[in-house]
Amino acid sequence: MKRLRHALTVSAALAPMALVAASLAAAQTPKISDDVVKIGLIEDMSGVYADITGMGAVTAAKMAVEEFGGKVLGKPIEVVFADHQNKADIGGAIARRWFDSENVDAILDVASSSPALAALEVAKDKKKIIALSSPGSIRITNDACGPYVIHWAYDSYAIANSTGTALVKQGNNSWYFIVADYAFGHSLAKDTGDVVTANGGKVLGSTRLPVGTTDFASALLQAQGSGAKVVALANAGADTINSIKQAAQFGITQSGQKLATLAGFINDVHGLGLKEAQGLTITEASYWDMNDDTRKWSQRFFEKMKAMPNMLQTGTYSATLHYLKAVEAAGTDETEAVMRKMREIPVNDVFYKNGKIRVDGRMVHDMYLFQVKTPAQSKGPWDYYNLIATIPGDQAFQPLSLSTCPLVTKKD
Repeated sequence: MKRLRHALTVSAALAPMALVAASLAAAQTPKISDDVVKIGLIEDMSGVYADITGMGAVTAAKMAVEEFGGKVLGKPIEVVFADHQNKADIGGAIARRWFDSENVDAILDVASSSPALAALEVAKDKKKIIALSSPGSIRITNDACGPYVIHWAYDSYAIANSTGTALVKQGNNSWYFIVADYAFGHSLAKDTGDVVTANGGKVLGSTRLPVGTTDFASALLQAQGSGAKVVALANAGADTINSIKQAAQFGITQSGQKLATLAGFINDVHGLGLKEAQGLTITEASYWDMNDDTRKWSQRFFEKMKAMPNMLQTGTYSATLHYLKAVEAAGTDETEAVMRKMREIPVNDVFYKNGKIRVDGRMVHDMYLFQVKTPAQSKGPWDYYNLIATIPGDQAFQPLSLSTCPLVTKKD
């Protein structure tokens, strides 16, 4: 009995201490507020895609928030970002943590297709909006589509279709492909080849090379010897840069052949320099030097990033601005209401005009085919593109009749 009274006494003495400890723990735990509209970006902040996504995409989103006034529905707008290290599991884990415990309302970009596909599955499960500008996989609007998933700036189909159609219509009707020997390279080459033949052109041959190849001499000589009017690079990253450098050494464009990169950006041109990149054709969804408005916005971006924006970054800006417009129009940040407004309101901003979000989540807009200027044509740094074709959105992107998205019905 004495032992029991002692235990009760100790327990009673410890109880206030436990309450104090609990109170201190609660005070140290950040309180998640519903009085903030929070958007997230999961980017490559330090890897191979850092220059074309990374802080550039984050900066673009923050510029959209600033343009909107920093508040929506009286609530401050917060932008959070994270580095997925180009790993799908990390991308998915970040998305889950944000939605489960950090009160993120929407994810408005994820760099690279594998992390993006992982994150969008989480968004679908949590019934949260996810808009994607940086990844290019056509799966995002095909088998991986969802009611809250939007593919914004481009995809592999649009690149292949825009580049292939425009060049063939200009008389460039014979093609040779230099292909990175993995799924992405195979898909780019196949999709573009199908477009070329559908428009009356011919594929004269192709060479597959392992990812990370440093010597493109044999492939380039075969392409040159084929007499093809277009040498198409179905590769990306360092492979693209190395193949372009060596194509310049072989005089590919100087001899009259067109060099078309199927996954290139203005950042690649800047890194290569015009001497080596001249004559290259690149498809993008935006260009900083299109008009006075794009120049003014891009100059503000340049002051922050010391680089002009590419379509992945302008896409993130556009998606962020459109999301905030939809929140304002819906009068709430609740997913269903906002998504409904995002589909109803046309996308109109500095870079993307009269865009429309389809049932499969594809944001349809015009695409542009550019040719890289010669050093003599350029007026200075970042003055790199001549516009050679505008491809209307309904022609650039995969038609719904070909979609494998479960949301698409026959009537669509």
